[in-house]
Amino acid sequence: MALIQYLTRIQFEAGAITLLADELQRLGMSRPLIVTDKGIVAAGLLATVLAKSGLQQDTAVFDDTPENPTEVAAIRAAEQFRATGCDSIVAVGGGSAIDLGKAVSLLATHPGPLEQYAAILGGLDRITANKPPVIAVPTTAGTGSEVGRAALVSLEDGRKLGFISPYMIPDVAICDPDLTLGLPPYLTAATGMDAITHCIETFLSPRFNPVADAIALDGLARAAKWIETATRNGADGIARREMMMAALQGGLTFQKGLGAVHSLSHPLGGLKSVKLHHGTLNAVLLPAVLRYNSVGSEEKYARIQAALGLSEHADLAVEMAALAQRLGLPATLGQMGVTADCFEQIAQYAVMDHSTASNPRPIGAPDFIKILQESH
Repeated sequence: MALIQYLTRIQFEAGAITLLADELQRLGMSRPLIVTDKGIVAAGLLATVLAKSGLQQDTAVFDDTPENPTEVAAIRAAEQFRATGCDSIVAVGGGSAIDLGKAVSLLATHPGPLEQYAAILGGLDRITANKPPVIAVPTTAGTGSEVGRAALVSLEDGRKLGFISPYMIPDVAICDPDLTLGLPPYLTAATGMDAITHCIETFLSPRFNPVADAIALDGLARAAKWIETATRNGADGIARREMMMAALQGGLTFQKGLGAVHSLSHPLGGLKSVKLHHGTLNAVLLPAVLRYNSVGSEEKYARIQAALGLSEHADLAVEMAALAQRLGLPATLGQMGVTADCFEQIAQYAVMDHSTASNPRPIGAPDFIKILQESH
């Protein structure tokens, strides 16, 4: 038996941000806490959201989201939520702000510590519907967190854990491609490769969900067609729309589970010695993981190649590495500042990561270390 659900309320169109106040009213909410980051504020995007959404200019704002969301930031934001009498969360930004917003919603009504709600520690059943609603407003096209059931948060001990539940899916996703028009080329490329990785990994997951498979292949074809245009010309409205849809589609398939790319990028993103962008990590790790997973996945690889318009003899790993190179992304972990002395610990964390269970080929610590070495 396969349980298939899709998934939440989505407003998708240029200018959709004007619907934000109406969506809050529909939920019966009037005092949101905006969770965002200082980059969104500095870029003027928060001012745009406030001006166009119908929210009050004095709406409470937490703008201290780290590049990779942390337990400390979630606790601080939850304290502000309670202290200011808020009743809902509006998460504005990329995956970090949206994931932090989900974590804040959890901590607003669920007692700590946060760790007890992690999926790998049996936390799924501890997360209940008793949470303030979350409206997600993505300003990048990559993470799919606006429709995802997980929040990835780094704990103080360095573990980056997934907090996963149907109750963690935002109540509304407002996907306005116009909010991505100012995204710089590098972030456009890196977040776009995140979407591509999501579509590939969810399609390759062995879990049975043909509906998600179809969505993943469509999202992958869409992203591969438009990512270079969006990176070269950020003002191309069609490219921005298509990339936002591809990111959304990647998120809609998360219920199939991800794979070894994310098993590694999650703990790497939790390193304190260097700040690493999640989408860039995925782009760097993807070729080596594709080489590893090719054994036993030949039929699915052929379908991916067909969706991308590639020859049946094409090497998918080589094609993905070449795409990342054309986009100007780093080719190795070493170029990102990662040193090999962390590989053994990262591999151990990867074995325990929730994404490992849905990798299409069984994988252990020695395999993860080899992938890290190949990607270095």
